[in-house]
Amino acid sequence: MTTINDTTIIAAMSTNLSAASTCGRVSLSTNTKSLAEIAVGEYGTVSHLQAPDEMQEWATQLEDLGFIVGEPVTLMARGAFGGDPLVIRIGLSTFALRKAEAACVIVQVDSSMHDRPARVAA
Repeated sequence: MTTINDTTIIAAMSTNLSAASTCGRVSLSTNTKSLAEIAVGEYGTVSHLQAPDEMQEWATQLEDLGFIVGEPVTLMARGAFGGDPLVIRIGLSTFALRKAEAACVIVQVDSSMHDRPARVAA
């Protein structure tokens, strides 16, 4: 089991700043964006995860949360100051992600589904 301490948190925070600039920069098409780039209320489907080399564990952690290929996702809200964190609905769950983490989730955007929830409970 990994122990997290202040040094680990500071190192991760500084890495997050550089990771945010490298994740989600490659667009496969005009309808493909990182989750950090979509508009509030915009709907999409997870296309793939693209974590930076130094933070590959992010991809595993995001998959564990439910960010898997084909899963519907919606950006529900952005934080007031600088837009961080992002409130994300994935399937029936809602999470707060930092922009650096959200930038690693590549989404196929469906503009016809703007402002519609990712999934409605039965």
